[in-house]
Amino acid sequence: MGRIKVLPDQIANKIAAGEVVERPASVVKELIENSLDAGAGRIRVEVQNGGKRLIRISDDGIGMGNDDALLAFERHATSKLREVHDLLSISTLGFRGEALPSIASVSRLELETRSADDATGTKIEIAGGRMLTVAEDARPPGTTITVRDLFYNVPARRKFLRTEKTELAHIASLVTHYSLAHIDKTILLAHEKGPLLNVTPVESLRERVYQVFGSSTLDDLVELGPCQRELQVQPSPAPRTQAVSRHKEGRDQPRQQLFRLHGFISQPQIQKLNRNSIYVFVNGRLIRDRVVLRAISSAYHNVIPPGAFPFVLLFIGLPFDEVDVNVHPSKTEVRFGHPSFVFDFVRDQIRECLIASKPVSTFPIRAEGSRVAYPQSATDLSFSEASLALNRSDLPESMESFLRHEAPPTQRMDFGAAPPLDVSGAQPSAPAFGVVPDRAGLHILGSPDTPIEQQTHARDPLVDTPRESMAQLGQLRPLGQMHDSFIIASGHDGLWIIDQHVAHERILFEKVRRERAQGRTESQRLLLSIIITLRPDQEITLTRIEEEFRANGFELEPFGHRTIAVKAASAGLSPRQVETLIGEILDTPEKELRELSLSDLQDRVAATIACHAAIKVNMPLEPAKMQWLLDELARTECPMSCPHGRPIALKYALKDILKAFHRI
Repeated sequence: MGRIKVLPDQIANKIAAGEVVERPASVVKELIENSLDAGAGRIRVEVQNGGKRLIRISDDGIGMGNDDALLAFERHATSKLREVHDLLSISTLGFRGEALPSIASVSRLELETRSADDATGTKIEIAGGRMLTVAEDARPPGTTITVRDLFYNVPARRKFLRTEKTELAHIASLVTHYSLAHIDKTILLAHEKGPLLNVTPVESLRERVYQVFGSSTLDDLVELGPCQRELQVQPSPAPRTQAVSRHKEGRDQPRQQLFRLHGFISQPQIQKLNRNSIYVFVNGRLIRDRVVLRAISSAYHNVIPPGAFPFVLLFIGLPFDEVDVNVHPSKTEVRFGHPSFVFDFVRDQIRECLIASKPVSTFPIRAEGSRVAYPQSATDLSFSEASLALNRSDLPESMESFLRHEAPPTQRMDFGAAPPLDVSGAQPSAPAFGVVPDRAGLHILGSPDTPIEQQTHARDPLVDTPRESMAQLGQLRPLGQMHDSFIIASGHDGLWIIDQHVAHERILFEKVRRERAQGRTESQRLLLSIIITLRPDQEITLTRIEEEFRANGFELEPFGHRTIAVKAASAGLSPRQVETLIGEILDTPEKELRELSLSDLQDRVAATIACHAAIKVNMPLEPAKMQWLLDELARTECPMSCPHGRPIALKYALKDILKAFHRI
C-alpha cells in the first residue's frame, strides 16, 4: 500500500491558514480587501481583545447570492480569475480564493450577505472549517463577516499571539494604511472603548493625511507629484509560429507603458529608527518591496544620517501586466517587470522633490503640559532633537545680550571665554549642536520613536514655507560665532544657527561632484610622494575603485609589494588628510562596496574629500568669510544637510521668539 495520501480539506485549509492568517491583522487585511474588491463605499471594522475574541467587518458592497455564499468557502473558489492568462494582469486586491476557507478553518465564522438583486440574504455559520447552519437572513445589501475566537482550535498558534495592545496596534496600522490608499471611502475602526479611526470621503490625499495624522504632521511633509514617466517596452520573443499571428495583430510593436507616482515624503528632520513609517502602495495594494525601499534609501542618501529612515507615503501606479502580485501568500510582496526602471523612477522623483523643496530644520517646541524626555546617548538623537541641553542660567552674559539686542554686522561675538568644542566622541550621524534655553521655550522632544503625529515643530505656514526659508540663506546677516564653530545669523524670519563645518562640507561636496561630472577636477602635485602600505583587503578594494580616485584628481602608482605612491591629490588637502582619506575609502567593507552603485560610489568619494577639506570646528572666521559661507551655501542644490545627512542650519522662527518672550 502506498504511503502518499491526499490530505483532507480540513487539514489542507489549516495549512493554508498558516500561510495566509498570521495574526488578527491578517484576517482584517483579507476581509478589507474583499470589501474593497466588492465596491464598498463604507467599511466598518470592529474588534475585541485585539481581534482575538472578535473581528467584525461590515460593508455596503455588491454582496453575494446564496449559491455564491456557499461556494466562497470552497478552496480556490474566486470570482476574480477565469483563465490562466488573467494571472499576468491582476487588477483586484484578492484573487486566489484562499482567504475565507483559511480563516473559517481556524475560527468560528459567521457570514451575512445579500446582493441587491435578491429579496433576502444568506446567513452561514462555520466552526473550525465545518459548516453548521445555512439560513435566510433579512438584511440590507452588502456583507458582514464576524470572526470569533481566532485559533481556538489551533492552540499552538494562539499562544504565539502578542498582547492585546500589540495586536490592536497592528490592526490599527493596517486599517490606517488602507484608509490612506482609498480616499473615496468611509472607513471606521472601533474597539471596546470606542472609535480609533473614522474617516469620510475627501477630494485629495492631502485632506486624508490631515484626517489621519493631523496638521502638525502635514506641516513636516513635502507633497510628491503627481508625476509620470513612460517606458517603451519591447515585445518578448515568440516562436516563429506565433510571430506571424502576432505580426498580423500588431502585437509585436513596441508599447508605451505609463508609470505614475504621487504621495508625501518627510523633511530631513523627521527620522525614524526603522522602516515602519514607510508606506508603499502599488495599484492600491499595500506592499513591502526591496526595490522600492532601496530607491527610497538612495534618494535620502546624503540627506539624512545612515541608519535613519524617513516617513514616506508613496503611491505607484503602473499597468497591471508590469507587476506580478502572485509572489507571496499574503500578497505583500510583488515582482516588477522592469525593476531597474521602477528604482530609477522612484529615486529620481523623491530626490528632485527634496532638492526643490529645500526643507529647513527648526528647533522643536514642547507642547504645553508635555514631559521633557532627554535622550540617553548621542546615537539616540533624531534630526529635530538637540544634543546639548543648557538652562538659561548656564548661558554666558553675552548670549543673554544677544537674545535682547541685535549686534552690529561687523561685530565678532565671542560668547564668553568658552573652551574648545569637544566633538571627539560625537557620532557622525548625530547632530552636533542644540541650544535649549529653558525660559526661552526651547525644549527637547520625546525619544526618536515618538509617533510622527505627536511631534510638534515651530513653523508658521502663513509666514514662510520650507522652500522660502532655505532661499533666505543668501539674505542672512552673520552676527558672530559660537565656540568658533557655529555661525549665528539673523534674518527677517528669525534666528539661524549654521554649523560651519558641515555647511562648507556641503559646498565642497557639490563642487567636487560637479567638477568630476565635467571632467575638470582640480588636482595638486605633491612635493613628496606619500607612500602607503595596504592590507590585502584594501589592495583588492583599490583595484575596484582606482578609476574613481583618478577621476577625482588622485595619481596613484604601484610602489612595491602591497604599497602605493600618491603623487597627486585633490586640491585643498594636506598630505596627512590625503593619507587618512585614502585609508577611510579603502576600509569600506566588501559587502557594502558590492551594493554601491556607481553614482553612490562617486558620492562616497566626493563626501570623504569634502569632509577632510572643509573648515573645521574651533576655527575662528572673519565676518567676510562667514558671509561668503552663507552665500555659497544658498547656491547649493541641497543646503539643508551635509553629505552625511547631518543638519546644516537650524532656525528659531521670529514668531516663536516673540512667544517665548511673551510679546505675542
